[in-house]
Amino acid sequence: MGQEISVSYQAVKSKVYRLIDSLVEDAKTQGEVQESVKRWWKLVHPADRPIARKYLLSVLAKSNATLNAISDGLTELQDFDVHRSPAEHLPRLHAIDEDPWQHRLKASSM
Repeated sequence: MGQEISVSYQAVKSKVYRLIDSLVEDAKTQGEVQESVKRWWKLVHPADRPIARKYLLSVLAKSNATLNAISDGLTELQDFDVHRSPAEHLPRLHAIDEDPWQHRLKASSM
């Protein structure tokens, strides 16, 4: 394996936030973000993958909770009307719990 990367909590959080920002800014598609995560995972040394997985799941769970809190807060505002876009125009994103991620990351590390 050529280049390896840091798996500190801060490094993982920074990677996730950059990827989220790239989607928000339309700089990357969902597919490009997925490929970026796959490339990143391959750079993590196999011995470091358990801690990288732990940090990644923690950052994703906290990010998801933050987005839910923002969404819930907005819907409670009296002067904030929610206008739903037709589902066919929205990208398909799924909220997931820890178990599917653990299985995906374990499978991809083999």
